[in-house]
Amino acid sequence: MNAPSIDVKDILTYVEPSDSSSGADPVNEFGLVFGTNLFIGREPAQPDETVTIFDVVGWAPELTFDKNEVYERPAVQVRVRSRSYVAGWNLLEQIVRRLHGVTQETWNGTLYSVIRCSRAPMLLDWDENARVRLIASFEMQRRSA
Repeated sequence: MNAPSIDVKDILTYVEPSDSSSGADPVNEFGLVFGTNLFIGREPAQPDETVTIFDVVGWAPELTFDKNEVYERPAVQVRVRSRSYVAGWNLLEQIVRRLHGVTQETWNGTLYSVIRCSRAPMLLDWDENARVRLIASFEMQRRSA
């Protein structure tokens, strides 16, 4: 299985196939492009407006009677950095609405039984360049599909 952050990145950058019929390059609902304004594990110095997904401590795997059906319970933190508190907050709220309540979705060969927001959006800090950093955390239950 992938690191949870990789699958969350794919959830956030997914474009519905019907959205690409116009001939223009399809854009996901958040305007996120991996490696441009969406990152995993390391927040770059630029650009000012970024979303970074971090793998963080989750919970121990579930113990079940079926040793072939192992449920992991990892967690991720999503950090939004922005010059505008309001714009950053709004983007993080949209991300929470997309991820909170994901159930029975398969991403990259991993079945996500549930993803839930475990820490609501909150202010982390302001960085040395006067950019706000906001965070929300998500717990999940998953297994190989």
